Amino acid sequence: MTIEERLKAAMGTLANVKKAVEAGEKTAEDLSKAVKDVKDIQEEKKAAEEADALIKSMTTPGTKPAETKTEEKKAGSIGEFVANEFKKSNINVKEKFDKSIEYKAAAVMDIPSSVAGATTEYEKEVIEGYRRELLIADLFSTEQISGNAVTFYPESSTVEGGPGVVAEGAKKPMMSFGDPTSKTVSLSKIASYMKETEELVEDTPWLASAINGRGMYEHQLKVEDFLVAQLMGTSGVQTQTGLGADDIFAAATAVKNQTKLPADAIVINPADYQTLRLAKDENGQYYGGGYFYGQYGTNGIIEQPSLWGLRTVVSPAVPAGEAIVGAFRLGAEVLKKGGVTVDIANQNEDDFIKNLICILIEERIALAVRRPDAFVILSADSES
Repeated sequence: MTIEERLKAAMGTLANVKKAVEAGEKTAEDLSKAVKDVKDIQEEKKAAEEADALIKSMTTPGTKPAETKTEEKKAGSIGEFVANEFKKSNINVKEKFDKSIEYKAAAVMDIPSSVAGATTEYEKEVIEGYRRELLIADLFSTEQISGNAVTFYPESSTVEGGPGVVAEGAKKPMMSFGDPTSKTVSLSKIASYMKETEELVEDTPWLASAINGRGMYEHQLKVEDFLVAQLMGTSGVQTQTGLGADDIFAAATAVKNQTKLPADAIVINPADYQTLRLAKDENGQYYGGGYFYGQYGTNGIIEQPSLWGLRTVVSPAVPAGEAIVGAFRLGAEVLKKGGVTVDIANQNEDDFIKNLICILIEERIALAVRRPDAFVILSADSES
C-alpha cells in the first residue's frame, strides 16, 4: 500500500472514529490515536518528498557541484581559541616573546519572551483522572418495561400444615399458605446536564469529546451507586456479622438455605478485600498466593483471586466494613424504560443568543429485588 493510500485510509478511519465519539460509542483516547496515526503518515509523506527532491538534485545532468570553501575552524573552547591566535601571530618559539591574547565571550542569548510560547508543544488530548471500574450493574439481569412502575407479588413465608404419610382410609392433612403481599417499584430518573460553547465544539472537538465522555462516566457512576443503595436499603435482605473468609462462605450458604438459589457474586470494598488477600497461614505463606507465585507455589499468580469461587467485584461502591453476597442474577432485576438518552439543544434559557449548547443526559431506572432473602449484607465485627 502506498503512502497516499495509507493516508487516505487513515483519514477515513479518523472520520469514522470522530462520528463514533460523538455518538458515545468511542472515547477521546480513540480519537487522539486516530489523529496521531494521520499525523505520523503525513510526516512520513513529507520526509519522502524531501528525499525525492534531494535525489533529483544530485542526479540532474549538468549540475555543477557546489564549490567548497575552506573556513577557519571556530574555537570551541578557550584553549582552542588561544592556539588559533598563537598560530596566526607567526611567533618564533626559539626566541623570547611576549604575547597577550584576549578572549571575548559572546553575549548570553535567552529565548525572547515574544516567542517563548512557540516552544511549547500542546498535546490534543486530556489525561483522564481516576475512573472507578463500573461492574455492579452487570451483576443483575435487566428488564425493559413500558410503564413507569412494576408491581410484583413475593410469596408469603407462612405455611400451615403440610403433606404427611397417610394410612389407607385415613384423613389427609391440609396445608395452606399466607397471602402474597404486593410490592411496587417505581422508576427513578437519573439526570444531569452540561453547557459548552459552540466555539469549544467547533475549534477544539477533542476537548469537547473528552468532556462529554466524562459526563457519561459520571452518569454511569451515579447509576451504580443508586443500585447499591437500593439493594442495601431493601427490607427483607439478610444480615450477618463478620467479614472473614468463613463469614463470606457462611453468607453464601445462607442464601442457598433460604432461597435454594446459588450465590453468584460478592461486592466488597478494596480495603476489606486487601485484608483477605494478604492473609497468611502459620508458616507465613499467603493463602491467595504470593507476589511471585500462585497458591502454595502452584500455577501462576492471579492478580485478583475470587473469593470462594464467587464473582468478586472489588469496588468502593460498598462502604468499608461491609460487603454484599447474593444471587444477583436471579434475585433482582434492573428495570429500565428505554436506555440512556442524550439530548443536545441550544434553545434552553438564553443559550441561543450566547452560542451555548446544552447537553442533557438522563435515564429512567429501578431495581426490583424480587427475592430480598437472596442477598446477605455482611458487616465487620466491631471488635475486630
